[in-house]
Amino acid sequence: MVIIENPVKRWGHSFGIVIPMDIAKKINLKEGQIIEMEIMGKKGVDAFGRFKKAKAFREEKEAHREFW
Repeated sequence: MVIIENPVKRWGHSFGIVIPMDIAKKINLKEGQIIEMEIMGKKGVDAFGRFKKAKAFREEKEAHREFW
């Protein structure tokens, strides 16, 4: 089994993926060969989206500012 991550590209009215030649050679893939794939969408996560439920920041007390 080989796991790769590649972007999906539009080809006419379809989508397609590209299998890099080094991977194709590694698994002895030939043109026209039938393959089986498991497709899983990968979600992009931005840094701010991870903390949506975090409490808002508070101003520091004056005494703490001297410490820093």
